[in-house]
Amino acid sequence: MIGLIFGDTDFPNKILNTIKKKKINYLIIDLSKSKRFKKESKSYSVSIGQFGKIVNILKENSCKRVLFAGKVNKPNFSKLKLDFKGIYYIPRIIKASKLGDAAILKEIIKILDQNNIKTENSLKFNPELTLKKGNYSKIKPNNTDQLDIKKAIKTLNNLKEYNYSQAVVVRNKKVISIEGKGGTNKMLEKSKSKKFRNHGVLVKFPKKKQDLRVDLPTIGLKTLKQSKTAGLKGIVVKDKQHVFLDKNKCISFANKNKMFISVK
Repeated sequence: MIGLIFGDTDFPNKILNTIKKKKINYLIIDLSKSKRFKKESKSYSVSIGQFGKIVNILKENSCKRVLFAGKVNKPNFSKLKLDFKGIYYIPRIIKASKLGDAAILKEIIKILDQNNIKTENSLKFNPELTLKKGNYSKIKPNNTDQLDIKKAIKTLNNLKEYNYSQAVVVRNKKVISIEGKGGTNKMLEKSKSKKFRNHGVLVKFPKKKQDLRVDLPTIGLKTLKQSKTAGLKGIVVKDKQHVFLDKNKCISFANKNKMFISVK
């Protein structure tokens, strides 16, 4: 039995389909905004502050391991539903939240570990959703692109330890935009250029101090399309430290639009 702690994005659906095909016993702790898994028979809709309820559900179902997938938005702590364990643990979560989303997840993993519940890597059942080093499109980054990539990686490396940013856009060796709390979509909207077409790069790497079992940077067809609209030439992710959805569609789109997909 495995506990699937699911938030938003399409990644949880991919995992769920694999789990069902492999006939693995599971239950879902649904933390998504829209309660998207409510129709699943083994799904429990729970507030992130109800730690007692979450732990009890897992223990009652003899579930000693969990897997996190999908985006869980930082909660409004003043409106959070808390149970007894939630009241006990919430000061730790609030303290962690000041450091960023990665720190919140780390703290939740620690709490589960203290209750003898192990956290698995989110790609455990879907290793095909991550790419190895290399270039996956017909177009490869040229020297100018490589300078933009180098600048982007350096920028991400220089961010504070628990910064929530996973992505940066660089064009002509200039940082155009760094991912904010609005996520990659809003960052790409801000990065649109009327002057430059097919120029510049989106680099999306894990946050510093990130637990690589959870919350990996996710790329999909929507990201490629938005990057094209923003006038960018390519996307770069880190070797085996990302989730790549709709891989074949993304590669096809990149080839058709003379863009590159590169893994460092």
